[in-house]
Amino acid sequence: MHSAALALMKLLTVVGARPQFIKAAAFSRVARRRHTEVLVHTGQHYDAAMSDVFFDELALPRPDHHLGVGSGPHGRQTAQMLERLEDVMRREAPDAVVVYGDTNSTLAGALAAAKLRIPVAHVEAGLRSFVREMPEEVNRIVADSLSAYLFAPTRTAVDNLLREGHALPPPALETPPPPSSLHPPAAGSGAAARGAIYLTGDIMYDALRSHAPLAAAKSRVLEELALRPGGYALATVHRAANTDDPARLERIVDALAMLREPVVLPLHPRTRAALAHTDIEVDAAVRVIDPVGYLDMLALQQHARMVLTDSGGVQKEAYLLGVPCVTLRDETEWVETLEGGWNVLAGADPERILAAARRARPSGEPPRVFGDGHAAERMVEALEPT
Repeated sequence: MHSAALALMKLLTVVGARPQFIKAAAFSRVARRRHTEVLVHTGQHYDAAMSDVFFDELALPRPDHHLGVGSGPHGRQTAQMLERLEDVMRREAPDAVVVYGDTNSTLAGALAAAKLRIPVAHVEAGLRSFVREMPEEVNRIVADSLSAYLFAPTRTAVDNLLREGHALPPPALETPPPPSSLHPPAAGSGAAARGAIYLTGDIMYDALRSHAPLAAAKSRVLEELALRPGGYALATVHRAANTDDPARLERIVDALAMLREPVVLPLHPRTRAALAHTDIEVDAAVRVIDPVGYLDMLALQQHARMVLTDSGGVQKEAYLLGVPCVTLRDETEWVETLEGGWNVLAGADPERILAAARRARPSGEPPRVFGDGHAAERMVEALEPT
């Protein structure tokens, strides 16, 4: 491990959406042991139920800068983030900028840093749905192309990056190594300029390992909703491909109503707005609730008989918790979750959704493909100078 005399780094972390708060909490706990972190919230998720509650429950430090960008069309939202992030980065002058996932906050953070010649570290690098029509796919590809440090959660992500011309720092990392075996390329080296790949494991597994026991101990959401463990399905719908297409959204809502068990649907603000602008009615068989915090969401997932979702993060959490999942998309960037039938792609077709829900009873344990829950340690060590 590094000595106590190690010079401190200044890291600037960009977050803006629920999944990023979860990942940043795991990263910050490790990074702040030895280094200075500046946390920047773009404001992409600004609703208290989608933002403030996560900072409270995850003990995530309050943002040093809140940009207050809010929602809007992709171009305008990203442009406002880019302008404000550039100003913050100039004033803070960090040693590296850390971005997470595939949102517009990710894209703006990577682009602002790259233009200022600040090294970018991309957490969840190498994920691919191979559907360029998805805004998230564009964001993650661009972020990867601009990043000096590519923190890949799985071997599949590593392989995707290798095919795109990125490189592994020697020695090649075939499996997640102990943190002390990671060494970043020398500053200014060709490997860093191209983007060096680190197989770190998945940082959301870090968060889940820390918080699942807390959710079991503290959450009272099942009692409040009078739910029986294993006696309901949990659904989430928020992706633009589903919410912005009324016909597709209606088919999904109809399918949820036809399931032979109670369905709980925490309604994302985007989905609520989409329903308000149509004549789609959610059947009384589907119990619509407001968005819930991280601990309550973990509790709802842990005790569900099945999860139906279009969220990449919820797919992965369901898999890690050993809960069958039906994905309301035609593809997934988390292809590992399909192993053993733990996740089934069903799109928006009611017949496919119902058939997948009937089959969602895999046996055994999900294969361990997301590391060992120590991804954050590997990331921080990779960023530290040798």
